[in-house]
Amino acid sequence: MNAPFPFIKSVPSEWVDYNGHMNDAEYNRAFSQATDAFIDYIGLHEEARTAWKYTVFTLETHTCYLQEMKEGAQFEIVPQILDYDAKRMHLFLSMKNQAGEVVATLEEMLMGIDQNEGRGAPFPELVAAAIAEIYQNDSAYEAPDQAGRTIGIRRK
Repeated sequence: MNAPFPFIKSVPSEWVDYNGHMNDAEYNRAFSQATDAFIDYIGLHEEARTAWKYTVFTLETHTCYLQEMKEGAQFEIVPQILDYDAKRMHLFLSMKNQAGEVVATLEEMLMGIDQNEGRGAPFPELVAAAIAEIYQNDSAYEAPDQAGRTIGIRRK
């Protein structure tokens, strides 16, 4: 886990909508791709998933759109593990523009799945160790402002 997690992309033209900025669904596509890359990063790459008959499912997500992203704009998605247990991971992803400003966030709950049983199961030992190591580092940081938010109309 010594190498940093890299997920850097640029907004392709096909992700731009009629408002001239990145479409909301495409933010989620980018976050999904970053999640897949993070799952690979923690040791659950395609070969491991096949060998262990183990995968990860997304149980819940919450996306916040904070700034527009235009065609060609470069962004980086940075993960932070907020919490975890034997088979679940509470992951928070921040999308940052080239200036380092957070332009969108995705909070998600992931669960490890034993594909033979078709249900939740503890992470394989090597993956669990990687998650624990990353969480140890991430726990030094405050939870992002968008973490744990709910949707609702504020009444005065």
